[in-house]
Order: sequence, then structure tokens, then C-alpha cells
Amino acid sequence: MKKMIDMLSMDDFKLISLDDKELFDKHYKKYPPLHSDNNFTTLISWLEYSKYKYVYIEDNIIIMSNIKNQIQLRPPSGERNKKLFDQVLMLAKEQDTEYPLGVIDSKTKEWLLKNYPNLEFIPKREYYDYVYLASNLAELPGSAYSKIRNRVNKFKRNYSYSVENISKENMSEIQEFLKRWCLWKDCESDPLLENEKKAILYSMNHYFELGLSGILIRIEDAIEAIAVFEAMDKDTAVVHYEKGSPDFDGIYKIVNQETAKILQKDFKFINRESDMDLPGLRKAKMSYRPHYMIEIFNVTKNSI
Repeated sequence: MKKMIDMLSMDDFKLISLDDKELFDKHYKKYPPLHSDNNFTTLISWLEYSKYKYVYIEDNIIIMSNIKNQIQLRPPSGERNKKLFDQVLMLAKEQDTEYPLGVIDSKTKEWLLKNYPNLEFIPKREYYDYVYLASNLAELPGSAYSKIRNRVNKFKRNYSYSVENISKENMSEIQEFLKRWCLWKDCESDPLLENEKKAILYSMNHYFELGLSGILIRIEDAIEAIAVFEAMDKDTAVVHYEKGSPDFDGIYKIVNQETAKILQKDFKFINRESDMDLPGLRKAKMSYRPHYMIEIFNVTKNSI
């Protein structure tokens, strides 16, 4: 039900649930999310960790997270509405959080600075999304990709593999592969990996309800890598997860390329999400030459 602006309060927000997918899908067709953190699959899969809530008001969706008792609001998604932003900023100022307004993309930042010139923006490099030309990831053209091409060719010389779409028939095998992946990674010793494991398992348990797509790489009848993806807008697909066995050097290069071969048929761009400030992941993502980054910012409480 659409709510009208009167006085926005924390009581207006409700926990996101799977039942809200239809509302988000309808809204995002009109106002596609720019950053992967606002994608519905991301929100619902990371619900246990981030305790996402939202309110739908005057054709806008406002998202709020609560991570370790640190509440952060996000800018409204929809037509720019100064009165609504006023309300969000008032709510943000009430929070006992250093950065009570976050996940602000560059265009929204520009608009906010024109309307609220005193706001102080802090870039969050660890959460910048990496966006690539799908054709580059599929074809690995030119000298810029020569090292990756060499790794791919070496893998193909050493291993014979097959590619399958994720389906109901192989879902239980995938669940077993993900358990193996978590044993390899020792998920329980790392809070980030432990929460990522929960997010992946949730999205795979609700894979068909969420409308996800994906592939797996099979070597000698065993699943050794998977990738899970979906459309973000008409030009861009987002790859939510990419997991591979440590026993096969170069397998991440293979699943990346095979995913891109499929996605380039329908999408110009592939969003491969952020690097979470992990040095190895940043190096790997940069080596694929992003076409552009989706920068995001937080606002300091003292400047509101």
C-alpha cells in the first residue's frame, strides 16, 4: 500500500520479506537500482546480517540497514522528492551512528549537494561496484587480457570440463558443493565468510522464487565451480556469486568467461559487485579492466 508523506518515522519501516519481491520488481522496472547493494536478491539474502527494512512511500522505496546496532538509511529510490529527502535526513540525524545515510551514488550525491550544501560525503571504495563490458569478459581481447588468456588456455589444456545451467535436477549437488567450498575456506573462522555462506544458501534455497540464473562447471562428473546472476536493468546483469574449487588452478577464470559468454547475448555490461577491501579480490577485479566503477558515499552525522 502506498503511504503518503506526513511525518516519516522508524515505525513506518518493516522487515523485508520474500513476499515483497513483486513490489520491488515493479518499482525497479521504473527505477532500476544503480548499485548491487540495492538489488532485491542482495537485500533478502543478507537479511539475517543486515536486518534490512524498507518503507514504500510516494512512489519511493527507502531502505534501512541495521548492522551491529548501527542504523543506516539509504536515499529514496524513485523520483527526486525534496520533502521526502528532508524527512529521511531528519530520521538519519536522530540515529546514534557515525554515517547514518549511506550507499549514495554519484548522481544522488550531486543532487544532495545542490540541495544540502553542508553535507559531508565520505567515499566507500571497498563497496564500489565493478562494471565490465560483457564482450571483454567473454572474449578477453588484446594485450590487456593476455595474462588471463594464458591462464584460461592452460586450464583448457589440463582439464576437460562441461558447462550446465543450474536447475532443479542439480540443485542438491550444488548445495553439497557449497558445503565443500565452506570447508575449503573455513567459513566459520571468518565472520564475513560465515555471513556470505548464509546469504548464498538462502539465495540457492529460494533460487527459483528469486528468478535467478546460473551455471556450473563440471570436471570428471563433479561440480567444481558455480556462478549465479540476474538482470539489474535492460543493459546490465549482476553476478552475485562465483565460487570455485581450490584444487583447479584457473577455474575462476573459466567460470568468469563462461558466464560472460552467456550474458553477452542479452546484456552490454556485467556488474561484478565490490571487492570488500580484500587485496586479492581487488587485484583480481582490477586485472579484468572494469569499464567503469559505481562509486558510493556515506554522509557524516555531524554534517546533517
